[in-house]
Amino acid sequence: MHTEAKSTDAPLLEVRGLDKTFISRGLFTSPTTVVAAQDISFTIDSGEAVALVGESGSGKSTVARLLLRLIKPDGGEILLNGDEMLGREPRRASLDYRGRVQMVFQDPFGSLNPVHSVAHHLVRPLLRHGRASKSGARARAIELLQTVGLEPAEEFIDRHPYELSGGQRQRVAIARALAVEPDVLVADEPTSMLDVSIRMGVLNLLARLKQERGLAILLITHDLASARYLADRILVLFRGRVVEEGPGDALVERPAHPYTRALLASIADIDSVETAGESREDSESSRADAGCPFASRCPEVLEICRSSDPSPREVDGRRVRCHLYPEAGQDAQAGSQQGS
Repeated sequence: MHTEAKSTDAPLLEVRGLDKTFISRGLFTSPTTVVAAQDISFTIDSGEAVALVGESGSGKSTVARLLLRLIKPDGGEILLNGDEMLGREPRRASLDYRGRVQMVFQDPFGSLNPVHSVAHHLVRPLLRHGRASKSGARARAIELLQTVGLEPAEEFIDRHPYELSGGQRQRVAIARALAVEPDVLVADEPTSMLDVSIRMGVLNLLARLKQERGLAILLITHDLASARYLADRILVLFRGRVVEEGPGDALVERPAHPYTRALLASIADIDSVETAGESREDSESSRADAGCPFASRCPEVLEICRSSDPSPREVDGRRVRCHLYPEAGQDAQAGSQQGS
């Protein structure tokens, strides 16, 4: 892994106030503003896993693409070991940044070129980033396959993606990401296209890499169960906003935000999926309104929710954007008024 210019004080990866808005223009319709990310902030340290959880369209993959520097944010900062990356590299990510922050995509077959062998997919990044010599690249590729549990590796090295199962292809994709010895691995729904029986194997692999290699992992997922299993902290996204953030176990066992509770209900009750999923009203209007974006679907909505977007507040050791809970100082203020 990269070790140069590391600060003991700064987090490995720090995201500050990332914003991204898209404008959808139709031929016969007025432009629609879609808030994909609004004031997204979090940190990840070495050996830590953080999960971004939310339904389709919540902004999870947009955040991943922003971190990979595949799209440019409208505002905010991305820092590696305290060094701001957007100002230093305003147009595109440098080779060094791409070596330090790698991604595993949702579709392992789509991310691997079926024309090329497994050896090609692993040797190419090794040579491009100077992680192996030409003479030693194949041996290093075999070691990577062993690392991700594809053994005997010699039997897999010359196969093509179409000769592998979905789980095996995803392990090759993880091996390719590991080839450049990254500090941060962004895993975008890495198990959603796999059979249920093999999802746990991929999650266990990521957990082992986190523990043994000190790899920082950002897990993008719609599944709170997977997030709880792997992640130390969970951020719940709705319409580009973090509505709840906290330790994984506490957040799942005692969800504070109504949207988080709806997501948990959808795991156990198939009839609740529509409650947590995107409604027709939401799909037609994802723009930022004056009130809370979840107000139209919230079973506990208050009058203030329709006119005021809540700010984050501390609730049971977590940060929650919800008017159901008082802001800092409101309790003390209410107590002083009652005392007088």
